[in-house]
Amino acid sequence: MGSLRQVLAITWMNLRSVPQRPGASLVVIVGIAGVVAVLVSVLSMAQGFRHTLASTGRPDRAILLRSGSDAELASSIARDQAQILANTPEIARDSQGQPLASAELVVVADLPRRDTGTPSNVPFRGVQPAAFAIRDELRLVQGRRFGAGLREVIVGQKAAQQFQGLEVGARIDFRDSDWEVVGIFASGGDVHESEVWADAETAVSAFRRLGFQSMTAKLAITDDLDALRQRIDADPRFSISVLREPEYYAKQSQLLGTLINVLGYTVASFMAIGAMFGALNCMYSAVASRQVEIGTLRAIGFGAAPVVVSVMAEALLLALIGGTAGGALAYLYCDGASLSTLNFETFSQVAFDFRITPALLGQGVLWALAIGLLGGLPPAIRAARLPVTEALRSS
Repeated sequence: MGSLRQVLAITWMNLRSVPQRPGASLVVIVGIAGVVAVLVSVLSMAQGFRHTLASTGRPDRAILLRSGSDAELASSIARDQAQILANTPEIARDSQGQPLASAELVVVADLPRRDTGTPSNVPFRGVQPAAFAIRDELRLVQGRRFGAGLREVIVGQKAAQQFQGLEVGARIDFRDSDWEVVGIFASGGDVHESEVWADAETAVSAFRRLGFQSMTAKLAITDDLDALRQRIDADPRFSISVLREPEYYAKQSQLLGTLINVLGYTVASFMAIGAMFGALNCMYSAVASRQVEIGTLRAIGFGAAPVVVSVMAEALLLALIGGTAGGALAYLYCDGASLSTLNFETFSQVAFDFRITPALLGQGVLWALAIGLLGGLPPAIRAARLPVTEALRSS
């Protein structure tokens, strides 16, 4: 009999015996499912966080910060600088000839979370009128825009979901001033949906600031970023760094994304060790219960290699079932769930959705198969090395 037929014959014999050992098989499946569910769930947090920040950036938009600043909160741009920067030739203009540039004030405001009531840092952004033309993905889903010179705000829909007191018509206190929520906006799930927006001049006055933190501008030509950067670098009046939005927001997601990944892999690794020992016990038990059959097959000419392959096939099948179940659980319970967490780069809350992608599910299945491989290999080798006479005597 050929090797392939021997493998198929022994594998079929092993698989038929699985229902006779439901407890041991379930231990393997449940253990591996738990590992995969936790791994995929935690990594989907990092995936969702990165997606939220990455989806904010557009390559035809630039963000201007003070040189050496990693985030808008640490930056500052004086009023006279903002006016000069907005009128550089590389910045696009609207149909009325006005520059598509918005000098913005970015501060944090304390608002209680809906789930715990604990205060959290919510980004408060004062924007100039051009901000709506620059970020044309933004649309109001409820209410209206804030009025110029009025203490009115619009809030992102994720902020409205995560924090108390952000319903249209509600009034909130920031820095001893009373603001009315007049609208809720969506912006495609990007980071701005975690923010509160107001008129820049009103915000500067209310927060007693003299200037702005950053400027966001639309480039006249997408490839003009280097020209804009060279012009600003050559002007001694400025100490300003110019970044494309995708580059800026990718940096904002690095630290927290890395921390979440480290946490996910660490927890999953410890759980995987436990699941691997469960697989070892199950497969050793399976080999012990089939010693007579294995000894008989070896006595009539079956080789050692088909025995190893057949035991591994059983272990990998159980692992595949566990991995698929774990991925399905993670998808059902986590995909699309909303969460807000502190972005360590900006010290403000970012609301985002868990994102379970096909790549994450594939990664979970690979982890499951790796656990099955490591848990099944030693019992498979033991089964192959089992002396025929000893195996037959075990009956």
